[in-house]
Amino acid sequence: MIPKGRVIGLDLGSRRIGVAITDSDQIVAIGVEAIARSGDRAEDHRAVAARIEDSGAVGVVVGVPVSMSGSTGPAADAVLREVAEIRSAVPVEVDTVDERLTTVAASRALRAAGRTARGQKAVIDQTAAAVLLQTWADRRRSAAGAGL
Repeated sequence: MIPKGRVIGLDLGSRRIGVAITDSDQIVAIGVEAIARSGDRAEDHRAVAARIEDSGAVGVVVGVPVSMSGSTGPAADAVLREVAEIRSAVPVEVDTVDERLTTVAASRALRAAGRTARGQKAVIDQTAAAVLLQTWADRRRSAAGAGL
């Protein structure tokens, strides 16, 4: 279980990794950047590890694109394989969260804020990371409040 402290959220895309971070109480998640994929996953994971070190994060949450039926398909399987690699590359616990519709929610939030999607793919990626990380934090707080 990830302890209290700042947590990094990752939205693993094929071209970019959206990155978000919580406050130290894990109440609010904000998107901070999108790391451009280098073509070398080990290098990408070193970049993630550097973000963890720089921020003092105590954990990482990665969004898994579960299908609408709740099953895992090829995309989710690929993310889960990469999660296993990330676990080996970073010095903190790595958790996963269902990220269904986070990119859709991120796009809608940006449109509502008056931003267009054109040229905003990196912003969408980091916003999607914030949405999935906020989902994780909210669920964790709800479970703690329910005594689970």
